[in-house]
This record gives sequence, structure tokens and C-alpha cells, in this order.
Amino acid sequence: MHSSDTSLRTVRVTRYVTPLREGGSLPAIAEADDGFLYVLKFRGAGQGVKALVAELIGGQIARTLASGLPELGLKIPELVFATLDSSFGRTEPDEEIQDLLKASVGLNLGLHYLQGAITFDPVVNVTGPLLASAIVWMDCLLTNVDRTARNTNMLIWQKELWLIDHGASLYFHHSWQQWEEQAKKPFAMVKDHVLLPRASELEKVDIAIRRILTPEKIRFIVDLLPEDWLNSWPSGESPEQIRNVYFNFLTTRLASSEIFVKEALHARSTLI
Repeated sequence: MHSSDTSLRTVRVTRYVTPLREGGSLPAIAEADDGFLYVLKFRGAGQGVKALVAELIGGQIARTLASGLPELGLKIPELVFATLDSSFGRTEPDEEIQDLLKASVGLNLGLHYLQGAITFDPVVNVTGPLLASAIVWMDCLLTNVDRTARNTNMLIWQKELWLIDHGASLYFHHSWQQWEEQAKKPFAMVKDHVLLPRASELEKVDIAIRRILTPEKIRFIVDLLPEDWLNSWPSGESPEQIRNVYFNFLTTRLASSEIFVKEALHARSTLI
């Protein structure tokens, strides 16, 4: 399922299907009351709600670019808020999974499950330079460290490339007080990006994306962050203050995109 609408629906999880143990935070395939299957990301796992925040912001930015620049062919499964009832998972025999479900009661995040999709292979699956450049640019904006040859976080479904899993993005929020400094830093990890060799149109997509990704659209995305995720923030800030930090980080980084584009161009020049 792919939609140009950047709002989020809310579904209720009705059935836990199977864990995806290749994920460090133990995501799972689950069924919701709309009849669809989702890859569920749990608030009680690993990095907690910060991973969900990164997933939501990264995914919605990708959907904004997909909608505003359809010529890119950028695809991302629909994201939904997924509510988990306190009674859910009581019959789960695996103690680790039962603990995770108990810690995740409330609002979680689901990604539409692409049944039958296969992992992107950079040797087999050729990506056009415009799409590759847009994905590299976006991951530099988001400081997404998890799009490498070891773990591409991309799938091929119905002969198209789909982006998944932005939970390792926005790593500035793990050292919260340094966001201004982090916003203007180059993204050194771009040297390991699986699509960097194909990203020959970085300067072109920089111009195009900056026209699409306006401060108004970034504000809309960060305002989607539910208070339920932000009420117990380690810094003690209010939900409004937290959203403002994300907004200011992203708009500052966007305004300084020449810094991370220059770094990406330099890293690419060492590969080709």
C-alpha cells in the first residue's frame, strides 16, 4: 500500500502473527482491525519512543518527497499509528515477547507489510541515478546510519524499490542538548551508503527537494508526533518544546544542505 497522503490513520492491533527476529528491537508482523498486516515497531523495545519518532519523521519525509516529486519513483509503505490493548499478548508463550508487549501498551507504529518482498541487492537491482541521489540526499538530511550494503533497509516488491525502517535516523536526539551543532554537521557515514556509487545527481536533487520540503511541510510532519510518546521525555521538556527541537533541527539542516551534499560528493569521488 502506497499513498501520497502524509497524514496517518490509526488502527487497533488484533493479532500478533510472528516476530521478525532479524531486527534488533524485535519488530513483529501483526494484523489490525482494518484487515491488513503490518510490521509493528514497539514503543517498549530498544531505543523506545525515540526509534518510533525517527521512523515516523523519516517515513513521512520520504512520503512527502514521493508525493511532491513523483518522477523519482520513490516508494515507502504506509505508516499507521497502531494501538495495543493491555490484554493483548497475555497468551503469548515467549516470555521475552510477552514482556515487550506489556511494555508497549498504547500507541505504537506500524508499517504496511509488503508480503512476498525480497531484500534489495545492489549487485542485482539497478537503481537509476536520480532515485539513488534522492535517497542518499534524504538519508544525509536524516543522518540515517542504516542504509549500508550490510543492511540496506530497502525491498523489491512488485518490481519496484521500497524504503523501509528509518528508526536509526536522527541520532542527534540521543544527545539532545547538542542539536544545533549536529544540525550543521556533514554526514560522514554517507561513505558507507549502499546507493552512493549510483548517486550522480546529488546537486540536481538538492535543488528539487528543497523546493518541495518546505518548513510548512516539516512542521506538519513533526506535529504528527503524539503527546503520548513525548510526555515522559528524559529532558523534561513539554511535547510542544520537543516538537520544536525536531522542527528546528530539520529546518536548520535543510537550510545548510550544501554542507552534507559537499560531503557526499567528496565521499562519492573516492569510490569512482
